[in-house]
Amino acid sequence: MTLRIVLATHNPHKVEEFGAIVAATRPDIEVIGYDGPEPVEDGTTFADNALIKARTACAYTGLPALADDSGVCVDVLGGSPGVFSAYWAGHRKDAVANLELLLDQLSDIADPHRSAQFVSSIALVRPDGRGTVVEGRWPGRLAREAAGVGGFGYDPIFIPDGQPAGAERTVAEWSAEEKNTHSHRARAFTALVPLLAEL
Repeated sequence: MTLRIVLATHNPHKVEEFGAIVAATRPDIEVIGYDGPEPVEDGTTFADNALIKARTACAYTGLPALADDSGVCVDVLGGSPGVFSAYWAGHRKDAVANLELLLDQLSDIADPHRSAQFVSSIALVRPDGRGTVVEGRWPGRLAREAAGVGGFGYDPIFIPDGQPAGAERTVAEWSAEEKNTHSHRARAFTALVPLLAEL
């Protein structure tokens, strides 16, 4: 029997990425997209916003709902863009403008000080109202210029830690399978698996 869970996002890239991550461990779960109203994400943390989105989608569909709130946190910027990652260059949610602005802000920052991490908070809200949030972090640093055509958001400038010296790539140069195995969302989802077993 297939269990349907709604993913509280209008971003088809996230639906595809989540579907692949979920299928790798729970092929009995079908992740479906959300077509309801956009909630006001007025939380001050990734966890707050993930819960807001998941509660809205659960109430609208009557299904268990997952929601991810994620972004890039740059150490030298005190953790910014953080929860403002999607709106860093303004309310248009322009991914290219966000990336270019961040690169410009870091243009004078030397490589040893360009450390950053992708952070993902995933909320699971059940129809009975119970909600849980898990978190995944993916450490790395920011490149000086964009590279690669895969992924979305800040992927073209994020270089994950742990790669061989001299062969480092941005996430946009990774395959979808590599990203779905190592990403901040994959790390958060690992913590979520035991909770899905309760559904």
